[in-house]
Amino acid sequence: MSRKHNFSAGPAALPTAVLELAQAEMLDWQGKGLSVMEMSHRSDEYVGIATAAEQDLRDLLSISDDYAVLFLQGGATSQFAMVPVNLMGAARSASYINTGHWSTKAIEEARRFGDVHIAASTEQQGFSFAPSQSQLALNSDAAYLHYTTNETIEGVQFDYIPATGNVPLVADMSSDILSAPLDVDRFDLIYAGAQKNIGPAGITLVIVKKSLLGNPIAGMPSMYDYQAHAIAESMNNTPPTYAWYLSGLVFKWLKAQGGLEAMAAVNHRKAAKLYAAIDATGFYSNRVALNNRSIMNVPFYLADQSLESKFTAEAERADLLNLKGHRSVGGIRASIYNAVTEESVDCLVSFMADFEKRWG
Repeated sequence: MSRKHNFSAGPAALPTAVLELAQAEMLDWQGKGLSVMEMSHRSDEYVGIATAAEQDLRDLLSISDDYAVLFLQGGATSQFAMVPVNLMGAARSASYINTGHWSTKAIEEARRFGDVHIAASTEQQGFSFAPSQSQLALNSDAAYLHYTTNETIEGVQFDYIPATGNVPLVADMSSDILSAPLDVDRFDLIYAGAQKNIGPAGITLVIVKKSLLGNPIAGMPSMYDYQAHAIAESMNNTPPTYAWYLSGLVFKWLKAQGGLEAMAAVNHRKAAKLYAAIDATGFYSNRVALNNRSIMNVPFYLADQSLESKFTAEAERADLLNLKGHRSVGGIRASIYNAVTEESVDCLVSFMADFEKRWG
């Protein structure tokens, strides 16, 4: 069976080597005579899988023992609520930076639990850039400052880590975590849905300072308490075992590629090729400020927008899949996460040149 070039924003491409290993272990995991999907999450075998996955992630990101690492359900969308539930505290106030669709969703959810102060918003400018440090109106009384490091729909990525003083920093890194080295110590809480660079949909990563645990808003469900999950080592209930296993295989694959520095070099090279193709003529365009162009999600538009449906249809016939832009913004979008190979980007760039020659 031929593998095609998958540019899906999520659930996204997984490394072929990971899928092949999972396929080989599907019916019989390491001679145990059963699939990982059939294992008790309390068994020694599965606890070993889970423990190894957490350690490999800690190795990749140099996560210290000051942080709890949680593998949870509910997607990053549930974290929009879990963050304020656990961090807002008695003040019931937090600051948010609004740079696109997902930060807007996080703000809407946080307002269910307290006051939200908008430290900066680029909505009036069409979410075309990330505000600079000097543009942030920080509130020293806020329980935390939240931002989305990379907006998948608009293709806007922060090129710096906000300085917050004594205010804890929270980041939604669903779409760019593990794409490059990261100084975790600059953050108090990081969360990320798996289905971009971590693994399949169904599991969500939370990296949280242990010092922030244990003070949820009174009356909230126990399953929304980070401390309960930390104490239970992410097994407060039956976890998404197979997604956790596959995520662990991805972590080992990342190590085998040379770690996050090696991945960053490839990712920047892929993005540079694609943006160069977009900028080469007036046929294609990208609306994001140069220093905030995402290396993970590349939206672009055709000068003649009536050609966009033809572009995606012809691309699919050329084995280039999932290039239609999000319904809220239209256009074309290529998501080039870790598992999307440089060869796939080269094929897309070649197709773009040929399409322009025929229809430009």
